[in-house]
Amino acid sequence: MEAPKEEDIRVYTNEEDPRASHDTNDKNNISLTTRPKVPIWRITISLILLFLNYFLAQYDKFILSYFQDEVISSLNLSSTSYGLLSGYATGIVYALLALPTAFVADYTSARVWVLTVAAVWWSLCAIFQGLSHNFWQILLARIGMGVGQAPVEALSVSLISDLMGKEYVFFGASVLYVGVYIGEAVSGQIAVAFARTGTPWNTALIAIGIVGIVVALVVRLVVREPKRQISLVMANSIDHQGPASVTIPSRLAVARKDILSTFRYLARMRSFWLLALSAGFRQLGGNAFGYYMPSYLSNLFSSETSLLSRYGIIVGVVGSVTVLTGGLLTSLFWNRTKLLPLYLTAIGGMISSVFVLLMLFSRNVSGGNEAQGVKVLYGTMSIAYLTAELWLGAINSLIALLLPPRTKTFGLAVWSLVQVLI
Repeated sequence: MEAPKEEDIRVYTNEEDPRASHDTNDKNNISLTTRPKVPIWRITISLILLFLNYFLAQYDKFILSYFQDEVISSLNLSSTSYGLLSGYATGIVYALLALPTAFVADYTSARVWVLTVAAVWWSLCAIFQGLSHNFWQILLARIGMGVGQAPVEALSVSLISDLMGKEYVFFGASVLYVGVYIGEAVSGQIAVAFARTGTPWNTALIAIGIVGIVVALVVRLVVREPKRQISLVMANSIDHQGPASVTIPSRLAVARKDILSTFRYLARMRSFWLLALSAGFRQLGGNAFGYYMPSYLSNLFSSETSLLSRYGIIVGVVGSVTVLTGGLLTSLFWNRTKLLPLYLTAIGGMISSVFVLLMLFSRNVSGGNEAQGVKVLYGTMSIAYLTAELWLGAINSLIALLLPPRTKTFGLAVWSLVQVLI
């Protein structure tokens, strides 16, 4: 059967066939599109702003890892207390808190508004962290920051997946994820500069909070809520069966049914859980890098004063180029194969694990020679990032395109939660 030529598919909230009646209330309808018609200039501006917002959130996460000794010293923290600030328990709390926020964004169809409020909130909490004088103050501020940052990734990927055609979403999301690597790279450079000038660590947090508020307001003013794009599953159904009306609840009384239906949909997606398992283990390694690797390497090569700066440059440059390459390859080959994101995740992870081990034992590999060990470290680290980071934008885009359009933000939040729990 020939695919429908209509650009838009009307999604109805009642069980009645719309062709049988013309009394349907438009405000209860949700319009989906087979392919977005957003101008390229608006896509570009939206991507830049979403990237800046995501970058600032990532930058803030890495600040504590680079200023670990200064934070512990100035606030009189124990190693246990510091671990609580950046550890597993707080990560679970953040991921759980993303669920209700993501659901509100989907339910109200106001993802841009929710993203703006979340960004303003975490930015204020970043400022409060910079003003903290003891453990409890910075812990409460950090929890508040986590509440705001938790839905940023899901909201951003959800918006990008509706701004452009499916084959371009992978590259668009990869642009967003460059923020992870630039955030860590900038944190490293800031840490080195602050150490040389004697600038306190909390100045960085206050500054990033102020900039975050400004960017959040610009996002609200410039980024428009895009019409939701049909999922890959819906597109396949339309190609083979023709257009059909879909019932989607839109009133508060049936919100519970909406949530349960999303969970049932995810439970039936066996591929979702397999991908979440593999991505969870990949993220575990990434979190260890972000939170603990800078201080570990500083202790391993204590006389190498430029280590953090070069570490940050490698993360920023190699990581950014690699994640963009992964997204670009997936977009270019999307019409030939839909499996490339899976190959990038699995094969890239296996290859990179060898070089990560060489990184950790780079000094031992070089026979205890620190100068040689640093060279081994930089080389193996570059190769590890070249192979490990191809997957990030590609796999998250694939998940976004597989989820039901009406609840994709909520589904992406569940996806992130499963990874954190793993």
